[in-house]
Amino acid sequence: MSSDDVVLRRAGSADALPAANVWLRSFATALPSVRCAHDAAEVRDWFSRVLVPQYETWVAATENTVVGVLVLNGAEMKQLYLDPAWRGRGLGDRFMSLAKDQQPDGLTLWTFQVNQSAQRFYQRHGFVEVERTDGLRNDEREPDVRYIWQPHPAR
Repeated sequence: MSSDDVVLRRAGSADALPAANVWLRSFATALPSVRCAHDAAEVRDWFSRVLVPQYETWVAATENTVVGVLVLNGAEMKQLYLDPAWRGRGLGDRFMSLAKDQQPDGLTLWTFQVNQSAQRFYQRHGFVEVERTDGLRNDEREPDVRYIWQPHPAR
């Protein structure tokens, strides 16, 4: 199955647990050296009570499986996670196009400094690093980096 067979759609309440499970699998695979600040039950609760009902949450879904999640809070990209089996198949690019369409005036995001592949992905999509921190402001206490994307001005 290719990423063209995957539908990007707004998440509903039934998507909260599958989306949380994608987040948990992706976090464990992409960030093995980062301590997850919350256990699986807390992450699932956070998706069910906060992310899906209160934020602009999108899922990538095959016929019956959620394989990716994107969460926007206005111009801030809060989450972008793909099921590990779906990395490198164009789905992240589709989510990025969606995020830029939803926030055409610009986006901002944070990623961990150890997540070099995410940094390369965001840079490839026109994001520019604007800040690095020691991580004391995030739950994981992991050094992070802030990126912004601004559209090119019309000529």
